[in-house]
Amino acid sequence: MKRVVITGAGGLIGWHAHARLHAANCAAGFKGRAAPWDIVALDHAAFDDDVALATALKGTDMVLHFAGVNRAADEVVEAANPAIAQRLADALDGWPHVVYANSTHAGGDTPYGRGKARAAEVLSAATPRFTNLILPHIFGEGARPHYNNVTATLIAQVIAGDTPSVNPEGRVNLLHAGAAAGAAIDAASSGLNGDLAPDARDISVPQLLQVLQGFHTLYGANVFPDLSDNFTRQLFNSYRAATYPGGWPRPLTLNSDARGTLFEAVKGGGGGQTFLSTTKPGVTRGDHFHLGKVERFLVVQGEAIIRIRKVLSDEVWEYRVTGDAPAPVDMPTLHTHSIENVGGGDLLTLFWTHDLFDPENPDTYADKVLP
Repeated sequence: MKRVVITGAGGLIGWHAHARLHAANCAAGFKGRAAPWDIVALDHAAFDDDVALATALKGTDMVLHFAGVNRAADEVVEAANPAIAQRLADALDGWPHVVYANSTHAGGDTPYGRGKARAAEVLSAATPRFTNLILPHIFGEGARPHYNNVTATLIAQVIAGDTPSVNPEGRVNLLHAGAAAGAAIDAASSGLNGDLAPDARDISVPQLLQVLQGFHTLYGANVFPDLSDNFTRQLFNSYRAATYPGGWPRPLTLNSDARGTLFEAVKGGGGGQTFLSTTKPGVTRGDHFHLGKVERFLVVQGEAIIRIRKVLSDEVWEYRVTGDAPAPVDMPTLHTHSIENVGGGDLLTLFWTHDLFDPENPDTYADKVLP
C-alpha cells in the first residue's frame, strides 16, 4: 500500500484525484484484494497546523499538491502560493514524489503567474522527485460556477435559461479534471520528473457555449448527444452533473390509446447497450459508481427508490419512481447509486449505458450509497 497525500482535496482537481484513488481501493476490495492506496486528504486548514501537517506527511510516498490561492487581492495571490509551497516543503518527510498543479499562466507577468512560478521553484528545490504539472483551463463534475471556471459558469447559465454574454474572440484550452487528476497520479506512480503538460482541447468560448446549449436542447427533449468523442462525453457529464439533484426524475411523454401505452425510453447517444432486469421485493441493486459511463435507470413495472450520493460525501438524494408513470433517472458520473424494490411484486427496470460492457475495463466501482 502506498501512502498518498492530497492537498486541496476539497477543490475540483483534488476531489477528482481522491475519487479516482478511492475507486482503485473500491475495485480492489470488490475482488478481495488489499487496498493499493492509503489516502490522506488535506484541506487548506491543514497548512495552519504544523503538527497536523507533519503527521499527515510522515511516511508519505506521494504528494499531489493542488492547494493554492487564485482569488484574492493581487499581493495575496502572488505571495500565498509560494508560502503554501514553502510550508509543504518544510514539512516533507524524506523525499516523496511531489506533483504540483501548476498553470499555463505560470511565469506570466501577473501576480498569479509570478506566484505559481515561484511555488514550483520552491517545491523543485525541496525534493529531487518532482513533477511540474502544467494545466490549462480545467472543467468537470463538481466545478463551482461563478468562481473562476468559465465552463461551470456557462453550464449554470444555460440550465437557468439565461443567455450568457461571451467574448466573441475568447478562447479556452480545456482539460477535464479527471484527466488532470489521472495525469498527476500516473506521474507520481511512475516517478516522472520535470514538466508535464497534458493535451487539452482548444475551443472558442462562443463554440463552447453553442455545444452546451446544444446539450441542453437535446437533453430537454429526452435525446442524448453523440457520445463517441471522449471530450464531448466529459463535457456532457459535467453538464449533467449540474442538473442534480433538482432536475430528476424526468417524466416521459406517454402515448396512450385503447391498445395500451407507448413511450420512448432512450434516444440518441450514438449507440450503447440496453438491458432489462427484474428485482425481488426488498432487494437493492447497484451500490457502485462510474468515472465516465453514462447510464440511465427507467422503471417500467413496480415501485422503487433510486438513491444517489456524490462520492466521498454524505448527502443522499432519493427519487421514488414507479412503472405506472415511467420517469428516468440518469446516473451522474462520480456519484454512487442504487435502486431498491420497495413494491410488493417484482421490479422490472430498463438500464441503458452509452457503451458496451467491457469486463476488462468495466468502469464500475463498488461503493455503498447508504452506510
